[in-house]
Amino acid sequence: MHSAPPEARPAGRAAPRPPVVAKRSVAPWAAVALLGVLLLLVIVRLPWAGDLGMHAATIQRLRHSLRHPGNPLVDVDTPSPYYSPWMLVLGCVARVSGLSVFVVLRLAALTGSVLLATGVWRYVRTLSAHRAAPALAALSLVLLWGTVLINWSGFLSLNSFALTVSYPSVLALGLAFHHWAWLSRALRAPTGWGTWLGLGALWAVILLCHQFTGVVATLGALAAVLAARPPRAQWPRLAAGAALGLLVLWLWPYYDFFALFSAGGDLEEVHRALYDHFAGRYWLALLGAAALVPRWRRDHRDPLVVFFALGALVCAAGFVSGHYSWGRALPAALVPAQLAAALAVVQGGPRAVRIRWAWALAAALAVGAWTQSGVLGYVVGRARLPAALSVNYTSPWAGYHWITPYVRYGDVVMARDFPSRLIPAYGAFTVVPGYPEFFLPDEAEREHAVQRYYRRGTPRDVRGRILRTYGVRWVVDSAAAAPGLRPVARGPGGQVLYAVAP
Repeated sequence: MHSAPPEARPAGRAAPRPPVVAKRSVAPWAAVALLGVLLLLVIVRLPWAGDLGMHAATIQRLRHSLRHPGNPLVDVDTPSPYYSPWMLVLGCVARVSGLSVFVVLRLAALTGSVLLATGVWRYVRTLSAHRAAPALAALSLVLLWGTVLINWSGFLSLNSFALTVSYPSVLALGLAFHHWAWLSRALRAPTGWGTWLGLGALWAVILLCHQFTGVVATLGALAAVLAARPPRAQWPRLAAGAALGLLVLWLWPYYDFFALFSAGGDLEEVHRALYDHFAGRYWLALLGAAALVPRWRRDHRDPLVVFFALGALVCAAGFVSGHYSWGRALPAALVPAQLAAALAVVQGGPRAVRIRWAWALAAALAVGAWTQSGVLGYVVGRARLPAALSVNYTSPWAGYHWITPYVRYGDVVMARDFPSRLIPAYGAFTVVPGYPEFFLPDEAEREHAVQRYYRRGTPRDVRGRILRTYGVRWVVDSAAAAPGLRPVARGPGGQVLYAVAP
């Protein structure tokens, strides 16, 4: 069984640490506190980007019907993988409290962030008892990336974290860290059946909340088991936990989890971007890869080494085979590398070696912080950023609140691809979903209908038939009003909301 690092073993009453060690522990915790304040201010602003509209729409549907919410984006009754246990909780909160979905999303962001912070702290504590280790780990996880920004759910770079802080992926990753910590401790000491069954149920919840983060959680759990080499007496408990997790996945009523394995063909091209600018996006994590080498020399089954190897293997296989969606497992390689870089400062051997690691990590974190300094713009606005920082700023999207005085819950709006990603957040439906919908059988027909409607030269009667087919009451367009449409409101970028004549 993999043994705990020397400083993690209880050995009676711990000797008091020298004052100089305590002082050196203050700096990383102070930096973490500053990042925490920054993220709190970001949560207050809640910049809109990516999938925020999808999650808001999901809460809207669950607020109105917990048992039969239907598709979150279009007016049909289909299952959806976005109906996760966490979304169900948030839907109940919105239903009971009457709060706006955007207020509920802010609460979700706060909850997910706290769960992530505590999960990192607990997992790092299974690797090192040094008081600065969790703070160094947190800084490495958000800053040790590269000099080319990447914004993707499930990716913890500071800029990406700020834009996805209210997403289920943040909560799922927090649960994953707690799962790894719980599993690591269970593998080191005899534990009862209840612990293993709880681990299995938690694993299933992570997979249901965010499937891609669930893959990362699975690889991390597998690494912990392989590193610990549990005795045969624990195998039945491990098997029982896994079986319960599979049962929970099978019984989840809102969608067929296992059907997703055959429904993701359209995702490959979308995820090709994960492999673009690869060196620029991730090169700072090479410091962590270097820190894994001495860990491997000390123990070929070191949990971080095994975790990194599994994650790197899955991502490499995805690139070679063209299954680019497997690149979503990249955090399974980055997280152990980032943690290894942080831990090298406190357990990297002789004091002189640890000092060199500390300087190297400080330099890498400084580069990462500068690269992601545009996050400040989500708090103060781009106009107030110095020119040197504004180049690293990712502009949030503008919402569609300007249509809400007219468009009611359940109304169908004809809109192009991009508006279709935002409009359902306010309770309306669109003709075509703005996101992949694996269980929508007529998605291709809807896409073709929208393209035909907006195509110049489409006859009036054809457009009218499309509007009637999908029960459209409103049209969002930037062109002049077509016959049968009445302009009602104007929004940014020259967009106009038209009412469809009865």
